Amino acid sequence: MIAVATRKTTRRKPSTKPCPDCTAGQVSESFKVGGRKKQESPDRQEALCLTCLGSGEVADTR
Repeated sequence: MIAVATRKTTRRKPSTKPCPDCTAGQVSESFKVGGRKKQESPDRQEALCLTCLGSGEVADTR
C-alpha cells in the first residue's frame, strides 16, 4: 500500500474595505428635467456604484 500525503493549502482571504463612495453598493444622484432650461429635480435616483460595482466593498488588489 502506498501512503499518499494530502496537500494542505491555505488561502488568505483578500482584505476588504468598505467602499468610500457609497453605502451598500448604491449611490444617490440628482437629475435634471425640462426642455431647454434644465432644472435640477428635488427627487433623487439610485444608481450602481462604479467604484465597487454594487458589492459595497473594495477589494485590496496587490
